[in-house]
Amino acid sequence: MKILVTGGAGFIGSHLVRRLVTGGGHEVVNLDALKYSGNPANLRDLEGDRRYRFVHGDIGDQPLVERVLREHRIEAVVNAAAETHVDRSIMDPGTFARTDVVGTGVLLEESRRAGVSRFLQVSTDEVYGSVETGSSTEEAPLVPRSPYSASKAGGELLVLSYWTTFGFPVMVTRGSNTYGPNQYPEKFIPLFVTNAIDDQALPLYGDGRQCRDWLAVEDHCAAIDHVLLRGEPGQVYNIGGGNERENLVVAERLLACLGKPAQLIRFVRDRPGHDRRYAVDCTKLHALGWRPSVSFEGGLNATVEWYRTHESWWRPIKSGEFRRYYEEQYRTRLNEAG
Repeated sequence: MKILVTGGAGFIGSHLVRRLVTGGGHEVVNLDALKYSGNPANLRDLEGDRRYRFVHGDIGDQPLVERVLREHRIEAVVNAAAETHVDRSIMDPGTFARTDVVGTGVLLEESRRAGVSRFLQVSTDEVYGSVETGSSTEEAPLVPRSPYSASKAGGELLVLSYWTTFGFPVMVTRGSNTYGPNQYPEKFIPLFVTNAIDDQALPLYGDGRQCRDWLAVEDHCAAIDHVLLRGEPGQVYNIGGGNERENLVVAERLLACLGKPAQLIRFVRDRPGHDRRYAVDCTKLHALGWRPSVSFEGGLNATVEWYRTHESWWRPIKSGEFRRYYEEQYRTRLNEAG
């Protein structure tokens, strides 16, 4: 197929683009605004491949989106473009609403007008809110508790309305916490790994007992690919790794992988509205024929090794804009912790 992947220079997007091109043989157009976390280096290996095209632009740019869809005769769209970090959404909620809701609306409408045959919205398990017990099925109510998760919920509800109203063939995936190579180092695992490499403190929110289901990026992308080709229009599919771990346990494991002391962990003031636990029921996706293949221990070890051997990728990132963000988010907290 000819597939448009938005946000394809980001973390999940770049792994998905590579899988679709080199693994599936599809022709892929990557539309990315190259904001702070979009990195062309993530797909440098595809430069020159006739099956891959990059377009610099925003999903909220209606004339550009219309032109890309029609000029490239796009058959399917995967919307992986999003503002994704909870901490940043607390600092700047409006940006998240503009990209995750308004931008999604522009992409959705132009895709419908262009006659796209499949539209997949990449969403998150965080739309369910904090799950104290059990696991969320796709029919569970959406109770987002941060500007990020609220903007993702708004975007996916808009997507699903196009199935009901127009019969436009949309699908939604709700993925759990994803980790792996090329992840921007504001996120939990790459931040802690790169800080530990430099013997810097690991700022752990609250008591560190928040629990997440960890999903390797290659498994996440395999599931998206599977739903895109085999999913039923109008449906939502949870994607989980089946690897529930508390943040403290993950932090300790990362330090052990690097041979660093546990004393690097610093418990800092929690962020507002921090969800305690996420957990998704993936029975529906398993019935469709997909299951995760990467163990958490193996995936985490490989991820740590990637960051250890790719300092040339992350060191330039952890300066400039990132440094300003890090100081604003953590400096006071670390000073309070003593």
